[in-house]
Amino acid sequence: MADKNAVRRSYDELAPIYAAQRSDDGPGTGVLERFLDSLEDPRRVLDAGCGQGTPVLSRLAETTTAVGLDFSREQLGLATGNAPEAGHVQGDMTALPLEESSFDAVVAYWSLIHVPLDEHRTVVEEFKRVLRPGGRLLLCEGTNAWTGENLDWLESGVEMSWEIAGAEATRGQLQEAGFAVLEEWGVPEEFANDGEGEGEVEIEDDSEGKDEYGEDSEGKDEYGEDSEGKDEYGEDNDSEGKDEYGEDSEGKDEYGEDNDSEGDGEDEDHPWTFFVARLERT
Repeated sequence: MADKNAVRRSYDELAPIYAAQRSDDGPGTGVLERFLDSLEDPRRVLDAGCGQGTPVLSRLAETTTAVGLDFSREQLGLATGNAPEAGHVQGDMTALPLEESSFDAVVAYWSLIHVPLDEHRTVVEEFKRVLRPGGRLLLCEGTNAWTGENLDWLESGVEMSWEIAGAEATRGQLQEAGFAVLEEWGVPEEFANDGEGEGEVEIEDDSEGKDEYGEDSEGKDEYGEDSEGKDEYGEDNDSEGKDEYGEDSEGKDEYGEDNDSEGDGEDEDHPWTFFVARLERT
């Protein structure tokens, strides 16, 4: 289990190194802009786990009454300089030192992932408590469940640990707490030296598999008849998993050799999932 005090001490120690590695214009910034555009009249917004205050808290402070919370004193000190217009509070996300129903929106970038798994639901409940009815939440979580540590994170000589519940578990916790999940966005890594994929945001589209009238179109032909397992003449076609010569092709590459790449791709390209959720019930 991640030791929150150890994580706090690590962030205190590597605060300037971490700040230098973070990207100010990565895909997470694009997600934030879309989130802010979706809000009707955001007056008070909480950045839970604000770190050094860039790029999220400083951006929030431009158009809202923003408050940045972090449990690392050194990170919060940097945030005070980087986002002087915002409020700054040192605290733990499992017990927010903030009043009930005091925020229109909460954002949490790469902060829940450092909380022990058995306290993730507590954090979600705390976000619920400080949000006004109908308030919005933008929450980042790893796409796949994973726990681990790095003894030399960012080549700093400082140890860091993570406890990632995964997108499926986090979605369930949000819904159980009374949030309606409105959108899910997949993004690549966020550090400045990653480079590849920055600026790309994939948005989950609920219209997949629908026709122009919103009806299910998967497995249908142009007349709305079942076409799954049929050839171009509407006859049964048992060629699934076959190549052009009728040989088994499943799990093969273009040369007919075994292909072990199954499972690679989307999750590796977008290891982080951002949830946009609305508080439906208190």
